[in-house]
Amino acid sequence: MRVSLTLPNRGVLFGVTTAAQMLDMAEAADRSGLFHCIWVGDSMLGKPRMESIALLAAIAGRTRQVRLGPACMASFPLRDPVMLAYQWASLDLIAGGRTILVACTGLVEQAGARVEGQLYGLEPRDRVKRLIEWIRILRLLWTEDDVSFHGEQYRFEHVTIDPKPAAKPHPPIWIANNAQGDRALIERTHRRAARHADGWQTSVWEPEDLRWRVEDTRQKVIEAGKDPDKFDYCLYQNINVNEDRRAGLEESERFLNTYYTPETFDEQAVSNWVALGSPDDCVERLRFFESLGVTEVALRITSWDQWGQYRRLTEEVLPTYHRPAVSAAG
Repeated sequence: MRVSLTLPNRGVLFGVTTAAQMLDMAEAADRSGLFHCIWVGDSMLGKPRMESIALLAAIAGRTRQVRLGPACMASFPLRDPVMLAYQWASLDLIAGGRTILVACTGLVEQAGARVEGQLYGLEPRDRVKRLIEWIRILRLLWTEDDVSFHGEQYRFEHVTIDPKPAAKPHPPIWIANNAQGDRALIERTHRRAARHADGWQTSVWEPEDLRWRVEDTRQKVIEAGKDPDKFDYCLYQNINVNEDRRAGLEESERFLNTYYTPETFDEQAVSNWVALGSPDDCVERLRFFESLGVTEVALRITSWDQWGQYRRLTEEVLPTYHRPAVSAAG
């Protein structure tokens, strides 16, 4: 299982980090060789933060190895797809073909999300339709010239995007979802990811629910005629390394409730969504995710001491996790 780092770009609003500090951390993570990807959050009015594409472009200029993307792009259905195709192609060129675009419907309950819908004339029922159409548009514009498209949500004639992305045939596109409630509805979101995307991302935190979702998504990939071993299954998680587990839990609860105001995370939710405890405890948690079939875990540090926690993660947790197991035979 690959391990990635998520930078808290909403944290600039309440003193967790700064733009300069995030760029420095991205560069350090790239040099460490311990991380597969650097992720940033994305939202517009729903959950405001530093804009993701601008931040990713800056990170691309400071890194050489890690892949880059939004986890996930909640603003995806709000953005003009032709402009997004153009922006992302340029970002991918800056990054040398290292980008992954993680799309989602961005449907949240915050008042800001309702303002977004009014501002861009977007009804909640149209978000899924746009998600699917936008993905089709991006792939067409990234791989073909003189493209015409006639969809329910968007239409255009004879459009060419140049320059094209560096990644060939195009940058991978994943779909993120965390649907709740009826199992048939959840399965429908998994089928959508399997059919339209190259990978799937979720932030579901209840262990057995996560196990079922990974297994069901894998089955849907097979049903879609794709190789399930070439499809990515990414878990968005958090981490707080602290031998005083209670202190780490309390700090993480305060961090998450500040980050996602007005959402409320109780102690049980925090325990499930944050790898807590000593370095060995955190390694054990990572190995558990690996046992579920997760191919990548994206870790965000739930602490105001971002650099102190980063050092513990890179010096005490990940070297142990990445170290090959020694057999009983030696």
